[in-house]
Amino acid sequence: MAASAARVAVVRERGSRGLDVAGVLVLGSCVAWSLISAGSREARPEGVLLAVLALTAGYACGRITGSLLPVTAALVAALVALGLALASAPGVPGATPVGSVPTGHTGAAAALLVLAAGAACCAAAAAGSRPGRLLSGLLAAAVAGSALAIGSVAGFVASAAVLLCSLAAVRMRRRLLGLVGLALATVLMVGASWAVAEERLPEGLAVSLEGGLTGHRVLLWQDAVALTKENPVLGVGPDRFGARSATARETFAADGKPHSAALQQAAEQGLPGVALLGAAYGWLLWGLWRSPRPTAVVLTAGAALTALAALATVGNALSFTPVTACAGLLAGLATAGAGGRTSPVDDPVIYSADDAAG
Repeated sequence: MAASAARVAVVRERGSRGLDVAGVLVLGSCVAWSLISAGSREARPEGVLLAVLALTAGYACGRITGSLLPVTAALVAALVALGLALASAPGVPGATPVGSVPTGHTGAAAALLVLAAGAACCAAAAAGSRPGRLLSGLLAAAVAGSALAIGSVAGFVASAAVLLCSLAAVRMRRRLLGLVGLALATVLMVGASWAVAEERLPEGLAVSLEGGLTGHRVLLWQDAVALTKENPVLGVGPDRFGARSATARETFAADGKPHSAALQQAAEQGLPGVALLGAAYGWLLWGLWRSPRPTAVVLTAGAALTALAALATVGNALSFTPVTACAGLLAGLATAGAGGRTSPVDDPVIYSADDAAG
């Protein structure tokens, strides 16, 4: 048993080092490519740089606080994200005042609510006492109720989905299958958005989707695909979609975004930018797979990040710094070390000999 525990510790340590190196490479490449794509054009890569900085800072903070006070840190993160969402008003991240943005806008408020629900569910999964689990669960339910209170239907649906996934995650012992399913779901959502823009879906399905997405957003997506085809490698430059999109230029009070993170990356930074965005998401999922935290915590965080990806596929949630910071914070909390304590009972299953070999 002692030898087996030592081998597991070595595997975890090596995996953590490899994960950190991969994170530096991926995020560094995102920064470098945004600067390359900007080149000598009148582009503004500051938004990408700020997003990477916020994600990194949130992730580091989550790793540190999660290793010291896993449950308390998750509860605090949930309350902070919830407070930002409820404080949405003119001048506050996530604000969507009536008439100020085109129909179909998905702001940061829904994303913050999803991350708040994910953090609360992670706290419930990590809590060692029944009162702690009950308190955390009630907070997660309150987050979903708050989404309805502020009129965010997307936030309510996504938060409720995260809550249901957290309940199902308690019964799962193998995290890899769940994480692969979440990754496939994200790929399908991105592929569907591209298919809608290209008008490649069957007519009945396309009409149904466009009705929910709004015609304005579909036109923005079509502009993004057209710009990608014109500049498949470098794109038109960071933060230049609004200046190059005919739909955005002709829309009153437009925010200059295509309301899709993947399509914005493709239009502004080319296909390599999309690949790097996918690599960043894959790095987060890899970190969850190698995490020493309980499987329920890992899969709950993965579900919340996937729900965020869904919102980012049909909105501009990732354009808000608080959202990227909270996403990094949640990922850090879910991948934090045990702080010298013994991991829960399902960890030996996760880090069995087969997993270590894989």
